[in-house]
This record gives sequence, structure tokens and C-alpha cells, in this order.
Amino acid sequence: MYDFPLTGAQKSFLRSLGQKLDPVLKVGKGGLSPAFFTELQKLLRSNELVKLRFVGDADREERAALCGQIADEGRCVCVGAVGHTALFYRQHPEPTERRVTLP
Repeated sequence: MYDFPLTGAQKSFLRSLGQKLDPVLKVGKGGLSPAFFTELQKLLRSNELVKLRFVGDADREERAALCGQIADEGRCVCVGAVGHTALFYRQHPEPTERRVTLP
């Protein structure tokens, strides 16, 4: 499991940034494929903060389980999930390449 400790204030800050983002990834009937995780890694490396949308008729429990699986396999942190959207964050390993400055 990816463990990157975030304080409540940092999560709140990231959620506020995420409100302005459009979902760039969609999880559909195909579920979590290797292609999905490849694209997620590329987006996390370039943007650090990624918003995704769950398409289909997944209920709340299924979406929560999918968020946990994405966070584990994608080596990122689920900052928040509301309805059919979720927000994931992973800090860039190079300090000079970071786009998000945490408070």
C-alpha cells in the first residue's frame, strides 16, 4: 500500500484544487485494466492531482472499493470521493518538477 501521510488541511487544500479540474480518466464497465493504470501513472507523473469519474451503475460500496484498489495499485492517495468522482494525488519525486505545493 502506498503510504503518503497527508494532514486534514492538506487534503482539504487538494480537494479545493480538484474542484476546478475536469475528470480526465473514466472507470467504466471494463473495470481497472492495465491500460487504465498505465494512463493513471502517466497523469500522476505529469499533473500530481488526477480527477476520475466512475461511469456505469456502480453503487457506493463498489466505488469505495475501487478507490481503495486504485490507491493501492496506482501508488497514490485518494484525497476524496463525492458521488461518481474521485480525486487522487501523488507527489512528484523530483522537487523541481512539482506542480502542487502543499501547505
